[in-house]
Amino acid sequence: MKDPEAIARRLLGADYAALDPHSRNVARHVAGHSHIARHPDARDPVDSTRGQRAADAVARFGGSWTFIGLFMCVLLGWVLLNSWLLVAANRVFDPYPYILLNLFLSMLAAIQAPIILMSQNRQSEKDRANAGHDYEVNLKAELEIMLLHEKLDALRQGQWEELLALQKQQLALLSDLIAQQRPA
Repeated sequence: MKDPEAIARRLLGADYAALDPHSRNVARHVAGHSHIARHPDARDPVDSTRGQRAADAVARFGGSWTFIGLFMCVLLGWVLLNSWLLVAANRVFDPYPYILLNLFLSMLAAIQAPIILMSQNRQSEKDRANAGHDYEVNLKAELEIMLLHEKLDALRQGQWEELLALQKQQLALLSDLIAQQRPA
């Protein structure tokens, strides 16, 4: 069957035009006997801008152990530099309680949080696109299984008809043999 409209009416019980885009795509693939599954990394389901890719990179780095380790080294360096090294030279640029450090940390958090949120929103868009694709793959698998069941049912029905015809022939032959064996 090569007609997506016939597939839609027969398997989905609706007109092709009334189907959602995912179901229409599946009907086309079933009608064309083509595969619909793809590797999740084969292409980005959501086109991205340079800013979105940068947000993803910042979120990836900001959520890594490398960032945490580097950040701890910077904080420790800042405290050591201001507490011991510069005190010895009597030139502390951020004395305890490190108000300037707190300002930098607040600015970092204020900038990093929205960037991470943008990356999470983008990941949500990717997840929605992948969920739509998963729906299409599952629907196509379900329709293909329905088609296989129909083929098996047709084969079984044909076999039953052949068996009944053979049985009728055998009964007719047995009736002839019995009729021949009876005395006239």
